[in-house]
Amino acid sequence: MRLWLRELVLQALRNARGICGSHGQPPPLPVPEKIVATWEAISLGRQPVPEYFNFAHDVLDVWSQLEKAGHRPPIPAFWWVDGAGAEVKWSFEELGEQSRKAANVLEGACGLQPGDRMMLVLPRLPEWWLVSVACMRTGAVMIPGISQLTEKDLKFRLQASRARAIITSGHLAPRVDAISSDCPSLQTKLLVSDSYRPGWLNFRELLWEASTEHNCARTRSQDPVAVYFTSGTTGAPKMVEHTQASYGLGFVASGRRWVALTKSDIFWNTTDTGWVKAAWTFFSAWPNGSCIFVHELPRVDAKFILNTLSRFPITTLCCVPTIFRLLVQEDLSRYQFQSLRHCVTGGEALTPDVREKWKCQTGLELHEGYGQSETVLICANPKGMKIKSGSMGKASPPYDVQVVDEEGNILPPGEEGNVAIRVRPTRPFCFFTCYLDNPEKTAASERGDFYITGDRAHVDKDGYFWFMGRDDDVINSSSYRIGPVEVESALAEHPAVLESAVVSSPDPIRGEVVKAFIVLSPAYSSHDPEKLTQELQEHVKRVTAPYKYPRKMAFVSELPKTVSGKIQRSKLRNQEWGNEKQPQKGPISR
Repeated sequence: MRLWLRELVLQALRNARGICGSHGQPPPLPVPEKIVATWEAISLGRQPVPEYFNFAHDVLDVWSQLEKAGHRPPIPAFWWVDGAGAEVKWSFEELGEQSRKAANVLEGACGLQPGDRMMLVLPRLPEWWLVSVACMRTGAVMIPGISQLTEKDLKFRLQASRARAIITSGHLAPRVDAISSDCPSLQTKLLVSDSYRPGWLNFRELLWEASTEHNCARTRSQDPVAVYFTSGTTGAPKMVEHTQASYGLGFVASGRRWVALTKSDIFWNTTDTGWVKAAWTFFSAWPNGSCIFVHELPRVDAKFILNTLSRFPITTLCCVPTIFRLLVQEDLSRYQFQSLRHCVTGGEALTPDVREKWKCQTGLELHEGYGQSETVLICANPKGMKIKSGSMGKASPPYDVQVVDEEGNILPPGEEGNVAIRVRPTRPFCFFTCYLDNPEKTAASERGDFYITGDRAHVDKDGYFWFMGRDDDVINSSSYRIGPVEVESALAEHPAVLESAVVSSPDPIRGEVVKAFIVLSPAYSSHDPEKLTQELQEHVKRVTAPYKYPRKMAFVSELPKTVSGKIQRSKLRNQEWGNEKQPQKGPISR
C-alpha cells in the first residue's frame, strides 16, 4: 500500500480501537469517514495529489479491508441483475478477488503491460466492471465504446488508439473480425460469451482458471487510466485521455456532495457502458463505499425502470433528462419507491417542467449536474443548495468556472458567452491531459487562461449558470442568437408536447431559422397539424421572446437518440442542411 495511504489507514484504525481523548475533545472520525475525507480534500484541491496512486489498490482494496473490519453495512459493492432472474452480487472483497483474476488474464493470456491500451465494447455485463478494474490493476489503459459501433467506427478507433487488445460480446465479434486485418496493433481478441469463436480467447473460461493472487502495478497519479473518443463539430472523433488521479480522485467530492453518496447507498445509473457517465459512476460511488447497481436494460423502457425502482432497494438514481421526461408521462402513483431518496441528472439540459412533474409526483428533487468527457463535474445543484429551476447550478470545486467572450475575457453576469474553466496559472489535476496525437485540437481548446468547453451560457449575480446550448447548436437568425434549450423549455410547457428538439434550418432571407421537431402527447396525436402548429407558435411567443418562436415545425413519431437516451440534435441539423453549407458561428451579435 502507498505510504501516505498506509499511514492514514493505520492511524484511523488505531483511533477507532483506542480510548477517546481527554474530556472536551471531539471523538475521532469513524475509520471510513476519515479516509474518505482525505480523498475528498484532494478532490477539492485542498491537499496535494500523491505522487503514486492506483484506484484499484488505493481505493477498492482499502474498502475491502474496511469491510472485513466491520466498517461497512452488509450490502454488496456491486449488484447486477438481468431482469430474468439472474443476479450477481460482489462485496468489495469479492470484487477484489475477481478483478485480480481478470488482471492475471490481461497480463498472462493477453500479454498486456502498463501503458498498453485495451478497447472495452460490452453491454451492461458484470465483465465490463471487472475488466475496467483489471486494467487499473495492470496499468493498462481502458478505451470504452458503445455496442452500436459499426465496422467503420471500430476500425477507426482501433487504428487511432493502437489498442493491443479488445474485449467484446458475440454480437460484435463478427464486426471486429471484418476489420481486424487492417489493425496491425491488435494482438488479442477476448470474447465474453458461453460459446467459442475461432481466433478469440474465451474470457469467462480464462477467468475461471486464473489465480486470485496478483501484484498491482505501481502507477503514478499522472499515468493514463482511460481514453474516451469524443466527437466534435468537424473532423474525426478525438481521443480524450484521463489519468489515475483525474478520474480516480476527481469524483470523490461530487460523489459526496452532488450524488450525496454514503457507504449505505445503492446507486443506479442507467447509462450505457460506452459513455463517460459509466466511469463517473464507479469513480464517485466506490470511493464513498457505495454499492453500484446495474440492470442489463437491453432497451430504454419507462415501465421497466419504474418497476426496477419499486422492486430493488435503490437509494440513488441517475438518468438523462430525456428518460425522466418519459418517466413522468407514466402514472407514478402506481409505483412505490420505498428506498429512493436522491435523484441526479445530466448529459443534456433539464427543462423546468420535467423537474416540477417529477418532484410533484415523487416528492423528490432532481439535482442537475453538468460536465464533459474532458472534465469531471463542472457545475451542479448539490444536495442542500437552493435550486433555481432551469439552471445547471453553481461551479463545482476545484474548478474556477467563468463565462468568457471570444478572446477569453470574463463577461459580467447576464451576458451570454462561452463556458470556460481556468487552466492557468494552475491546471486542475482532475482534467484531461490532452487530445492524444492531436496537439492542434488541444491548443485550440484553450483561449487565454481558460479551457473553452464549447457550451454557451450566462451566469447570474448569484453564481448560477444557465445553459444556452452547444456553440454549434446556437441558432443565428437575422442576427438574433437563439439557444435551442430555451425554445424546447417553452414548448415543454404545452400539454401537446411530449418531447422536442430544436435546430437551425436554412432560410433564403434570414440565413437560418428555428425549426422544432415535436413528438406529440397521445391526446393530441389526431389534432389538425396546421392548427396545432399555429397554437404552438403562439404559445412560444407568449412564454419567451417572440423572435425565438419556431418558424418551422415537424411532428414526428420519435427523435434520434443515443443509446443512453440523449437527443441527437446534430442528426436533425444535418438532415435539415443536407449538402448546404452550415453557417459559421461567429461572435455574439449585440
